[in-house]
Amino acid sequence: MTHADLVFTGGPVFTADAARTRATGLAVTGERITAVGHHEIRELIGPRTEVVDLTGKLLVPGFQDSHIHAVFGGTELGECDLSGTVGVADYLERIRAFAEAHPEREWITGSGWSMESFEGGLPSRQLIDSVVPDRPVYLVNRDHHGAWANTRALELAGLTADTPDPADGRIEREADGTPNGVLQEGATALVARLVPPTTAADRLAGLLRAQELLHSLGITGWQDALLGVFNGQPDPSDAYLAAARSGELTARVRGALWWDRERGGEQIAELVQRRQELTHGRFRPWSVKIMQDGIAENFTAAMTTPYLDGCGCATANSGLSFVDPKALRAYVTELDALDFQVHFHALGDRAVREALDAVEAALAANGQRGNRHHLAHLQVVHPQDIGRFAPLGAIANLQPLWAAHEPQMDELTIPFLGPERAAWQYPFGDLLRAGATLVAGSDWPVSSPDPLAGLHVAVNRMEPGSEDERVFLPEQRLDLGTALAAYTAGSAHVNGCDEAGSLQEGLLADLVVLDRDLFTRPAAEIAEARVERTYVGGKLVFQAE
Repeated sequence: MTHADLVFTGGPVFTADAARTRATGLAVTGERITAVGHHEIRELIGPRTEVVDLTGKLLVPGFQDSHIHAVFGGTELGECDLSGTVGVADYLERIRAFAEAHPEREWITGSGWSMESFEGGLPSRQLIDSVVPDRPVYLVNRDHHGAWANTRALELAGLTADTPDPADGRIEREADGTPNGVLQEGATALVARLVPPTTAADRLAGLLRAQELLHSLGITGWQDALLGVFNGQPDPSDAYLAAARSGELTARVRGALWWDRERGGEQIAELVQRRQELTHGRFRPWSVKIMQDGIAENFTAAMTTPYLDGCGCATANSGLSFVDPKALRAYVTELDALDFQVHFHALGDRAVREALDAVEAALAANGQRGNRHHLAHLQVVHPQDIGRFAPLGAIANLQPLWAAHEPQMDELTIPFLGPERAAWQYPFGDLLRAGATLVAGSDWPVSSPDPLAGLHVAVNRMEPGSEDERVFLPEQRLDLGTALAAYTAGSAHVNGCDEAGSLQEGLLADLVVLDRDLFTRPAAEIAEARVERTYVGGKLVFQAE
């Protein structure tokens, strides 16, 4: 008998296999799982076997994030951090303190402010001026679809009342047309292009900082949803390639190469070349990210009917489709034929329909090639399109943390969607019942990367620790097993990690030990669980102190 290198006993073990098998023991030899079972696993323990007694704690497959911006998130951890609060006074104190602590910085940059903190979701340039008047300040908001700048930054960018809005964005303005300091979508690039770029060393440090955090949350792999230059932000691809070559990349990463929406099909040859040049080790940039629309809070998500105004009347605005829908079908068909996976940002119901139409066109032209195209965010999905996912093989990429009552939802979204359309939001349960494949991610640094927080909302449709007892569209809740499978087997599937995501003999030993059995505790306590250990390929990459 060959003894195992690592044995877990005293389960439970959630395997995430098709049968939802429950076990109490698991053995690992080298980087792979060699046995899953019960008391018989002890027979594989030898004199050099490391034995982990779970003592009733839950062993699960490593979490995988299906939509994340790890390098951006890791880099932002070293900048002015406005997350974790919604207080305007807190924002201003953090900006002031960061500027004072970094007198050498030409620009003050950061992120994390929330639209809910300001009337109409719009802060002013004068607020930042009150604490940093002499240096340019540029702060990306929590959802990363807008930015807040001070007067000095706007002046350096040459923005005035006469500056027109770009085709893919909007400059928010004061009564006389003067820019008020808030830039939406593509308008952010008007200022971001002036921000001193990060260096290759900065980006690598950001990736490694992010990887350490993500491993501590039980994440063993992810799909980076934006590899390219976007709104003035540099391409993070070099950080992944450097880490893959040096062996510092311990996670399994699929990258989504950015589709430049200012260009057309001529860029496809470049994407093929980039895929070849960047592929190395655990880094596989085999997806293409197409951002089809914006977000609902700033009325740029593409809708089939117009947004409402504050009085409940229809406006003339139905949001933005960044890529012409007809052209989108042709692009996706060509990408599919080249065996690229297409990763859509599709948030409004019109964008969702346009993305599904593109997948349908590719399927008709090329047949089923198994490229696992997926639609991320899916905030508003028209009921007529719910049943299209399964037959098209289009995967539903969920960001569960957003599916709850909170101020941005209640104050900046629902009133402008109207009751019928508001009830179409984040239809996780409907998608599951219609046979769609569900995968899950965070969109960090837009929201927390913690999978346990996402699981909590997917199951409860309430924010962790919220005093608001309202359940957001309760019929769309997922059971714990389904939600956990989405974060493990589902996301591993969409990330192309067919040898990970579930705990079965012969698969890679990407494992997480939680400090409790989620299945025996109240659903309201899911977010209270913590990760104790994380393994990638049988190697310990995180252990709680």
